[in-house]
Amino acid sequence: MPYQNIKKKFEDIEKKLVDPKLINNPKEIAKISQEHAELKNLFNLIIELEKIKDNIQQDQKIIKEEQDNELKSMAEDELEELELKYSEIEKLIQLELKPKNPQDKKNVIMEIRAGTGGDESAMFCADLFRMYSKYSEKNNWKISILNSSPTGIGGFKEIIFEIINPKNNTNGVYANLKYEGGIHRVQRIPETEKQGRVHTSTVTVAVLPEAKEMDLEIKNEDLRIDVYSASGPGGQSVNTSNSAVRIVHLPTNTMAQCQDQKSQHQNKDKAMQILRSRLLVKFEEEKQAKLSSERKSQIGTGDRSGKIRTYNFPQDRITDHRIKKSWHSIDRIIDGELEEIIKACSEI
Repeated sequence: MPYQNIKKKFEDIEKKLVDPKLINNPKEIAKISQEHAELKNLFNLIIELEKIKDNIQQDQKIIKEEQDNELKSMAEDELEELELKYSEIEKLIQLELKPKNPQDKKNVIMEIRAGTGGDESAMFCADLFRMYSKYSEKNNWKISILNSSPTGIGGFKEIIFEIINPKNNTNGVYANLKYEGGIHRVQRIPETEKQGRVHTSTVTVAVLPEAKEMDLEIKNEDLRIDVYSASGPGGQSVNTSNSAVRIVHLPTNTMAQCQDQKSQHQNKDKAMQILRSRLLVKFEEEKQAKLSSERKSQIGTGDRSGKIRTYNFPQDRITDHRIKKSWHSIDRIIDGELEEIIKACSEI
């Protein structure tokens, strides 16, 4: 019987989950639970496929042996539907079996920064933050701002935030949002434009898989930690105490800072969270660069050197340049309806 090894592996994992020896080993429980979640959908698809196969065999037997023409006709009609469904389920299983990026199941830290275009670029930062916030709401993900530099007109010079899937299921945040990394270009008439001219501005988006302490070791002696007075919205002590934190990883000169939390301790924790994720991406890129001296830019790498998407408001059109495909209804997409774009990018 096909896929027997997968079924057995899933059943063995289920047995481990109820093993009383695991009660005092939370790390092992978390590991096995993750394996269980990753295989559950595949296991259910295989079970469904086997049921369909049994029904197909029953209908084939009826068609071959049954004398009643009405029953044979019913079996033939059902067989056609079952064979179509069998083919669809097999495709889904093959999709599940495709090698996955080990980072796909992770939560993410997103960084949106204004590029060329001054105030208009900062305003588009706010638009993209709204788009990802709305998309996260639709997926029941939680969003939390880690650091931000707001402008006086409602935009952001920079905003860094985390997106968490609290259910910790197979609907990984990074798996969905990794295609958003790169330069986003906007073409529209700014509210401040009096002559009705279309301006072109850019915004940079970085998508970092969230790194845990277990993902890489950071030595305390390799860090320089500075505290300073925060500015802008925040807790009650903002501007009156040194609550903002900046951390520099000296060997790589990688920096992360946070000022939006209510205390210095919270800001330090969040700054370390950002730093770990930046270092994880940096080390992974260096590793890949060693494997290939002619590394090519691909969808989902988060490479900031290339324009990935244009939002043309006068023509009500969004174009993804990597896959050469366009969509209309910009307002709907900015309101979080990103599913079509993400699906199209993931199929390349």
